[in-house]
Amino acid sequence: MVAVAATVCTIGVHACAGLSTMLMVRRHFVRGRAGVSVRYDLPLIAQCVMMFMLAHVTEMAVWAMVLMGLGEFNSFAPAFYHSAVNYTTLGYGDVVMSPRWRLLGPLESVDGMMMFGLTTAVLFNLIIRLGQLRDPETLSWLSDDPSTQRRARQNHPR
Repeated sequence: MVAVAATVCTIGVHACAGLSTMLMVRRHFVRGRAGVSVRYDLPLIAQCVMMFMLAHVTEMAVWAMVLMGLGEFNSFAPAFYHSAVNYTTLGYGDVVMSPRWRLLGPLESVDGMMMFGLTTAVLFNLIIRLGQLRDPETLSWLSDDPSTQRRARQNHPR
C-alpha cells in the first residue's frame, strides 16, 4: 500500500507537469509561435524538458520522504540519494534498506521507468506535432474550439 500511495503521488506530480506543458504549448500555438521556426520551437521544447525534469526530481523527493516516514533514513540527503538511485534504475546497491521495506526499491524503479516512459512519449509527440504544424490540416490536435482553430490557421498560413 505504501508503494501504491507513493506512485499515486508521482502520477499526480506528472499530471501537473503534463498539464503545464500542454498549456504552455497551447499558448505558443495561439500566439502563432509554435511550429513556425526552430528559433521558437527549441526554447519551447527546452522549457518542456525542464518542466518534466523538475517533475522527476519532485517525484524522487516524494519517494525520499516516504522512506524517511518509514524510518529507513534519518535525514533527507541519504534518502533522496537512495531514491534517485532506485527511481532512475541506476541500482548502485551501496545503500540497502531493511528487509521489511526492501521491496520498495524495485517498486520505485518500476514507477520511475513508467514516468520516464511517459515523459519520453510526451516530448516525442510534441516534437512530431511541432513539425506537423506546417500543414494546416493537422492543426486540430491542439484545440477542439473552432475559434481557436481559426485563429491558429490565421497565424499559420499555408
